[in-house]
Amino acid sequence: MGGLKTQHRNALPVPTRKPRSSRTGRATMADVATAAGVSAMTVSRALNRPDKVSEEVRARVAEASRRLGFVPSRLAAALATARSMTVTVLIPSLTNSVFIDVLAGIQETLSPHGYQPVIGVTGYTPEEEERVLRTQLASGPDGVILTGLDHTPATWDLLRSIPTPVVHTMDLAPDADDALTVGFSQFDAGHAVGRHLVERGRRRIGLIAGQLDPRTRQRCDGWRQALVEAGRHDPSLELMVPDSTSVALGAELLERMLAAHPDIDALFLCNDDLAQGALFHCARRSIAVPGRLALAGFNDLGGAAWTLPPLTTVATPRHAIGVEAAHLLLAAMNGRDDGPRSVDLGFRLMVRETT
Repeated sequence: MGGLKTQHRNALPVPTRKPRSSRTGRATMADVATAAGVSAMTVSRALNRPDKVSEEVRARVAEASRRLGFVPSRLAAALATARSMTVTVLIPSLTNSVFIDVLAGIQETLSPHGYQPVIGVTGYTPEEEERVLRTQLASGPDGVILTGLDHTPATWDLLRSIPTPVVHTMDLAPDADDALTVGFSQFDAGHAVGRHLVERGRRRIGLIAGQLDPRTRQRCDGWRQALVEAGRHDPSLELMVPDSTSVALGAELLERMLAAHPDIDALFLCNDDLAQGALFHCARRSIAVPGRLALAGFNDLGGAAWTLPPLTTVATPRHAIGVEAAHLLLAAMNGRDDGPRSVDLGFRLMVRETT
């Protein structure tokens, strides 16, 4: 019996582990393929190019991945396909609902094709945009979506030097062959508001604007041109500040405008939050709208139709801009360049009770 070894009664049993194909113990693509009853190539397609497989196969792969706790390696996918499956999206602000709507359209369109937007915030400054863009490009995105066309010369040089497709949103290029753009004419939209106030018989028509990014300035230029054409433009009735727009700022600037020009009878406020602040201030001051003062905003944000009275404003196709920008980018990333270079989605003047 001396040759036999006995286990000490207090020794703990050695736990058994489910074998994994990977040295790290993590589930692999081969494990998922076996569990889903498909090839590893099909799993790769389902994860990286989901539009290339059926919905039923996608569901099986997704369920097998969930069950096994499989997390695909972005690095491995990039090496295998020469794609990162990411798209850089630069916007001026995450607090402005205008850009949240654009982002929603981009995300909804890119996601079914396996692309993930990587968001950068530029703070409305071309210099910060240049810095963020350089940082993002180091990660090798497959495409880039930018806001506007007001880039630094260095950014333009950078965009021309990279092979990555680029789409610009919220604006239209003066030369349709110069860049891929999706948006509408800010100038024409502002002109439509100015013409509308003139046609309503208003004589002392003022302007209140904040932020003063290039798109805001373009709509101000359009408003100004409409008043010049009607012989009713008075430069002293323009109040433009660089501050970020808000409801509070709208109320404050209206008070300043009325103190300086008590005879003003109409106002174009270049964002709906400013217009709503002015409208609330009128209610507090018992200023009749539109009887004493007509108000018009811009963007047709969520509450514009529900103010008291409902706000006249310009409806901008923010979500549609995101969708169309993503479609343009997808086409460019897949080598299709036979579509339009510039897509004008237009705008609508929403005439409501404040005018």
